[in-house]
This record gives sequence, C-alpha cells and structure tokens, in this order.
Amino acid sequence: MDRQRKAYIYALAAVLFWSTVASAFKVTLRYLSFIQMLLYSSLTSALILFIGLLLTRKLSLLRKCSLRDCLHSALLGFLNPFLYYLVLFKAYSILPAQEAQPLNFTWPVVLPLLSIPILGQKITVRNILSLLVSFSGVIVISTHGDITGMRFSDPLGAGLAVGSAFIWALFWLFNMRDKREENTKLFLNFLFGSCYTALFLFAVGDTAFPDLRGLSGAVYIGLFEMGITFMLWLRALNFSTTTSQVSSLIFVSPFLSLLFIHYIVGEDILASTIAGLILIVAGIIFQKRLPAPVTGENASF
Repeated sequence: MDRQRKAYIYALAAVLFWSTVASAFKVTLRYLSFIQMLLYSSLTSALILFIGLLLTRKLSLLRKCSLRDCLHSALLGFLNPFLYYLVLFKAYSILPAQEAQPLNFTWPVVLPLLSIPILGQKITVRNILSLLVSFSGVIVISTHGDITGMRFSDPLGAGLAVGSAFIWALFWLFNMRDKREENTKLFLNFLFGSCYTALFLFAVGDTAFPDLRGLSGAVYIGLFEMGITFMLWLRALNFSTTTSQVSSLIFVSPFLSLLFIHYIVGEDILASTIAGLILIVAGIIFQKRLPAPVTGENASF
C-alpha cells in the first residue's frame, strides 16, 4: 500500500471518530455534569497522550522542558482543555447537539479577528466577507431560520458555543508560538487542565461518584476527541504528500456528525441547521487557509 493511500485511511478514520463526539457529548451529559465530563475526559486524554510519548520514546522531551516552558503549558492548559471545554460542554448542556456543533465550528473565521491585536496581522476583504458568510450561518442556526424576526432559540447557549470558538482561536494563536513537539505540549496542557478542572470541581462541590454510563462516555470522549484520534490524524499528515490532500476531508465531519446526532441522540435535524452549516463551511473555505494544530473537531484545515 502506498503512503498516500495510508494517509487517506488514517485521515478517514480520524474524521469518522471526530464525527461521533458531538453525539457522545450529548449522551454523556445525561449522566454527568459538564464539569465531571470535562474532568474524566481530560484525564483520559492526558493518559493516552502520556502512553503515546512512552511508545514513541519521547518522554525525555518532558525532562528538557524549562520552567518557562512549564509556565507556558500552564497558561495554555488553562485555555485548553479547561476553559475551552468548560464553555463548550456547558453549551452542549443547554443547546441541542445539532446547534452547538456547527456554532463551535466557526473558529477558523474567528482567527483573523484575534490575529489583528495578537500577531499584528491586517484583516483583508476576503476575511471580512468570510466572516459575514459564516456568521450569517450562525444566525440561521441560532434563530431556527427566523432571520427576519431575529428570535434566538437560546441566546446563552449560542453565545457559549460561539464563545468557545473564540477561546479555541486564542489558544491556537498562543500555541503556534510554542515550537516544542506537539504531543509533549498537548500532554502538559491536559495535565494542567485536569488539575484546574479537579480544583474547580471541588470548589463547586460537584463531587458525587460518577454514573458508570457517564464515566464510560467521558472515557470515549477522552479517547476519540483528542487521544487516539489525534495520533491517527498526525500519522495521516506524516504519510500524506501534502497537508491539503487530507485536511480537506475534515469538512465531511460536521455533516456526518449530524447523521450521528439524528440516529444516536434522537434529534430531528432542522433544515435551518443544514443551511446554516453550509454557510459556515462556505465561509471557512472562502477564508484564506492557515496552518493550524490538529486537535479534535478543530483539526487542521
């Protein structure tokens, strides 16, 4: 089997797994609070990433991290997984999965806005047009298609879902300055993020023993939102002749995710959700593509 075919197999496997996580979020939230779900899934991700470092003989990279590196990981770990998933999981606890998932998918068009103050980049006409197209999709989804009446089905939930996209974009911008090996950075991020989540869990008194069904769902999320799937995607990128040959496959994920949401979660998919998602994806495609880290539903475009 040639390298490019292997790349497509790994990439399609990753896309398939990522397409299931929105349903996994919603089902798991039936049994766990969103804070508990974050703790157990982030601990699982940290464990899987540690095993990945062990199997690839990269544990020595952890010993080479300076105090400054650790402080940087502590900051990034606060942004992702702690704050990002805390906001995103709360949005999923409020909204139907078919709304939360595409609203969170707006992060690539948020990047140019945050790049202006952080990286000193200039916004272009293409950036503005792509923002307008994608955020018109946000309005279509959030109003269930009632764009003339502008009656948002749940302003708080929609705000949290879109807000999570801003947090992810902020994390991406800070992370791109860190030139350490990707697995090492992510393991430390999830280690610190798990500590923050545990402290927050105890602070709010949400310490009930988890339902085993919810715990198994959180483990699934930890495995297939970040851990194993992240490794599959990295292998796809390594085997592929160019990044673009496999990265475009990620656009299949949000539409495939709607099928899982319908058949697993039991939601009737609205026409406004499909129309809004098409607008969001169209805006992303129109946007000048930027290199990005590959993590979870937010894989590199």
